Amino acid sequence: MFEKVNPCHPDKVADRIAGAVVDLGYAKSKNRWSNESSAKLDLSTAEGRQRWAQANPKVAVEVLLGHGKATVMIESSEDFREVEIEPIVRRLAGDVTLDLHAVRQDALLAGNQEGAVRCGDNGIFRGCAPTYEQKVLTAMAASIYERWPYDGKYIIGQAYDKWPNFDGGPDIMEPILGGHELTICQSHAKKQEIKDLLCEFFRKNGAIVLPSFDDRAQIDDDLYFFSDKRINPLGEWTGGPDVDCGAVNRKLGSDMGEGVTGGGLHGKDLSKGDVSINIACYLKAVQSGQTVTACCSIGDEQVTFVYAGGKTETETFRDVVEMARLYILTVGGFEKFSEWGLVRP
Repeated sequence: MFEKVNPCHPDKVADRIAGAVVDLGYAKSKNRWSNESSAKLDLSTAEGRQRWAQANPKVAVEVLLGHGKATVMIESSEDFREVEIEPIVRRLAGDVTLDLHAVRQDALLAGNQEGAVRCGDNGIFRGCAPTYEQKVLTAMAASIYERWPYDGKYIIGQAYDKWPNFDGGPDIMEPILGGHELTICQSHAKKQEIKDLLCEFFRKNGAIVLPSFDDRAQIDDDLYFFSDKRINPLGEWTGGPDVDCGAVNRKLGSDMGEGVTGGGLHGKDLSKGDVSINIACYLKAVQSGQTVTACCSIGDEQVTFVYAGGKTETETFRDVVEMARLYILTVGGFEKFSEWGLVRP
């Protein structure tokens, strides 16, 4: 089973605002996605520590959004002004009233980062590669969102007797005609329009969604291989933050699939294990095909990753941060990362 929400769900809008603020923090540090790797800096020197601080601002953001208002709270090593935050909020949330509270990072927490790259918080982490059903639903969600870029939420139940593991799987998968579900809630769209788009999606992607299914003509308006399907169960709707309030990190199931964390992915800089170690566990799980777990205490300079097969791997937190930095760079920044999380189209 899996639930996916699109980038215009109110909770994801809050995530995106928080991500954009973190992007701004890195931009203000005058080192936004520099080609020079911060992992190469010599932190034994005053210059190296200063350059590390400049390249790695400390930012923690909370956003509560709804009914014409947006409350944004920021704790950071950088200074943020309303004139900088308001355009971000209006771009992503529309015409809302901003209530901004921006304060400097706590001195004790700031001191944790002096002289070395250390974990900025405590945390537990489990990384899992996306399952087949998660990939299918995410691709479906992206296809719907491309047509209707408005609030939407999608759920898929167990759709096959056997799901393939990670990338690939068995050549033949038989559908369970009596036991799987599909729920599509998409605002600003009519039920028949959604059904037509889903039929087209399965016609184009049938070989991926159902490898044993050869006759595309069998895909009709009933989407026959979903025995229980609900499309906008309450009828047409508009959604958005005037209907449902949004808050940061409330859609981690959508963002992480079967991954587990004690914190949240969004609204934090890379010194936070909730960001860097979660990303590292996910990447290692995808690469290895195994579940990968880790934990950290604030102030740790090393992280040990434990693979489901029994292998352990210890890395400096500095290297973990660099791995996460490159990943965030690849997806286009913290705001872009927050759109879909780790389980991406």
